[in-house]
Amino acid sequence: MSNTTRTSLLTALASAAVMLGFSRGLPATEPGCRPNFLFILVDDMGWADLNCYGSTFYETPNVDRIAAGGVRFTSGYAACPVCSPTRASIMTGKYPARIGLTNWLSGRIKKRLVGAPYIKQMPLEEVTIAEALKEAGYVTGFVGKWHLGGKPFYPEKQGFDVNVAGCHAGSPMGGYFAPWNNPKLRAGRKGEYLTDVLTDAGVAFIESNKDRLFFLYQSYHTVHTPIQAKPGYVEKYRAKAAGLLPHRGPEFLPEGCTHTRQVQRHPVYAGMMQSMDENVGRLLDALDRLSLADNTVVVFMSDNGGLATTAAPTSNLPLRAGKGWLYEGGIREPFIIRWPGVTRPGSVCHEPVTSTDFYPTMLEMAGLPPKPAQHRDGVSLVPLLKEATSLDREALYWHYPHYSPQGGCPSSAVRQGDYKLIEFFEDGHVELYNLARDIGEKHDLVEKLPEKTKQLHAMLKTWRRQVGAKLPAPNPDYSR
Repeated sequence: MSNTTRTSLLTALASAAVMLGFSRGLPATEPGCRPNFLFILVDDMGWADLNCYGSTFYETPNVDRIAAGGVRFTSGYAACPVCSPTRASIMTGKYPARIGLTNWLSGRIKKRLVGAPYIKQMPLEEVTIAEALKEAGYVTGFVGKWHLGGKPFYPEKQGFDVNVAGCHAGSPMGGYFAPWNNPKLRAGRKGEYLTDVLTDAGVAFIESNKDRLFFLYQSYHTVHTPIQAKPGYVEKYRAKAAGLLPHRGPEFLPEGCTHTRQVQRHPVYAGMMQSMDENVGRLLDALDRLSLADNTVVVFMSDNGGLATTAAPTSNLPLRAGKGWLYEGGIREPFIIRWPGVTRPGSVCHEPVTSTDFYPTMLEMAGLPPKPAQHRDGVSLVPLLKEATSLDREALYWHYPHYSPQGGCPSSAVRQGDYKLIEFFEDGHVELYNLARDIGEKHDLVEKLPEKTKQLHAMLKTWRRQVGAKLPAPNPDYSR
């Protein structure tokens, strides 16, 4: 970033601080006391896309730095297989079905069924994690993709003091290379790369608030479509892909009503991954340079599974399917938390956790009282971060009563222990899998385990009633 650009960003943030009363912010406390928060959310990145989760083609040394200093969850989940509902779950600590926001905001696909009705914004009545932390004296900053409603519902209306780029759009407006058309982001110089520019803003926010407690929500558009990377990176990974042993078998294999990519070697997607990782490194380096790393919790996850079906750029194997599906490839995510002085460096946790859990976890980390009426679906992960091996939770639930552009069908799911049941609304059939033995969900156990099937199905239906989940309806205009 040029000195001129850096000066401009810092000046803008300083002006915002004066206008928004940042003097309310509490001074940063000593390490071991109330921490800062850096929450990094990536868009559409798959569970298997990081080196620390098994990828050998993409290069992610900086995200691996977070895992090396914290806890890597192997069964971390998004609350939905598409973006907006998961983002709402992080902000509110509630399942999307309870809020009524169960689909990405522009979703409207009709087939045999008409998707369930849903709201098109996160309600202002919800007390977001940003509002809870701001009330406690934190300076709050949002950078990147919002996609939780139009202008009346932008981040600055939901508890964020600073909003850079957060608007109604679900993908980059004009692509990753400037010029772009985002009402909350400067126009940019021709050829600037969006991920770099968003990180400029994130680093500037950290620098301008280094003496205060802060919550920075760095929400990258990467690696959402359009798949665009810097030309030099594309050439690098094209050469790398050419040097790999030939993949034996077809690039895509049939899976249900779609096809699933079998190998990671898309050079443009790989270039996007490198840019994402380098920019994560810039954020971590800023914390180190400003002596903030020891008192900053760093969270990293993706909002839904990788784009792996149809003409998709990545592979989620060994997981089944990808974005838009309630199979593991659509909802199991990279999920990493580094809490200096608490988490054991390089530790791994296998307990199932989900995006609703961040709200109560962050409140407990900050020594703040819980808000039971708010994060009623999330559970604090602090015991796991202190190396407990389990949580007191009956099950995890998902409800996606819509068709996805990636081929996913209206469905609900429940996971209890190692078992996961999915109910498909088109014909009412259910599928049961033991994820400990069958992470790829290849062996349906419904006929072998009828009692377990009945138990989990009953739990799922009861949960839907409790949260007021809406169901899809028959499409009167449907014809084969």
